[in-house]
Amino acid sequence: MLDASDKTPLVMVVDDEELNRRIITAMLKPQGYQVVQANDGQDCLAKVKANPPDLILLDIIMPGTNGFEVVQELKAVEQFSLIPIVMVTALGDVNDRVKALEVGADDFLTKPVDRMELRARVRSLLKVKAYNDHMVNYRQELETEVARRTLEIQEANKKLAVAHEKLRGASLETIFRLSRAAEFKDEDTGAHIISMSRISARLAERLSLSPTTVESILYASPMHDIGKIGIPDRILLKNGPLNEEEWPIMRLHTVYGGKILENSDIGFLRLGEVIALTHHEKFDGTGYPLGLKGKKIPLAGRIVAVADVFDALMSRRPYKKAFTVDQTVEIIKEGRGRHFDYDVVDAFMADLDEILRIWNSSQAEHKNELLESIEAR
Repeated sequence: MLDASDKTPLVMVVDDEELNRRIITAMLKPQGYQVVQANDGQDCLAKVKANPPDLILLDIIMPGTNGFEVVQELKAVEQFSLIPIVMVTALGDVNDRVKALEVGADDFLTKPVDRMELRARVRSLLKVKAYNDHMVNYRQELETEVARRTLEIQEANKKLAVAHEKLRGASLETIFRLSRAAEFKDEDTGAHIISMSRISARLAERLSLSPTTVESILYASPMHDIGKIGIPDRILLKNGPLNEEEWPIMRLHTVYGGKILENSDIGFLRLGEVIALTHHEKFDGTGYPLGLKGKKIPLAGRIVAVADVFDALMSRRPYKKAFTVDQTVEIIKEGRGRHFDYDVVDAFMADLDEILRIWNSSQAEHKNELLESIEAR
């Protein structure tokens, strides 16, 4: 029986014989389903358009519009294409079954209909329909929310561009706060943004990049995960490993970040777009979202990849404990030439003492900020 908290599924029974309709209806109603009847193909099409059912039990041989034509017409309309259709017929010809599959039928029942088989097939197909409806609604809600948040941030970026000269001196703090919006429920995010951006800038210095580029990386790197604003909290803050259904959604934060920051006239925001899109690429080409390999990955993305992983390993997360310095360094070294650029790892190792000093300083600074915030409440 159905859970009383669920929406009662609506099943349509289509047959030109009233007795057949009444028999099937009598088999289904004790299971708690709503049942509506249609006496031919045209009646079915009209009632589907007026009130789409969750499942259709459809006879093939009917006067006027037959079952094949009904299936073909419904499956051609996006609004009705996911409604499961079960062909109920006395036909035993394999060719008829093949034709029904070709026009889009989902299953078959042979007359006379067995009550247990009917109920099992209806129950199974309604579960599939409910799951498909959930996924369609979830995707639409996610796209709407991402579009809304993206628009908000793009509007904020336009305002930053107009006031760029006046705000440049305070831009790093502004970016920190904007980046925290992506994971505002996580108290450790502020420390992560501070430490990984300073380590990224330090690595850029060790690689002999120009002072302007070092400063741009300092300003741009905090935005590497801004696309997480589009990731549902149930995935972003999950207390455990992500499953194979959740990982593709999480990986979309790189694409969302690139979209949020694209087409800016401000240099470090353009660099932020590059970093957001490429900081999860791997040197051996196995990263995402583009599968870039080696030097085809922008240098800023290669630098931030090391800084980001270093801080993530050293920090506690909902799904793991913090790694020790030795464990973290060993993982970075093992990733040389696979996950990370050889040169960036070499710069990291050559300056490890300073990087650890930066990391510890950032952690202490963030803790002080939290204490001051608590005391001010």
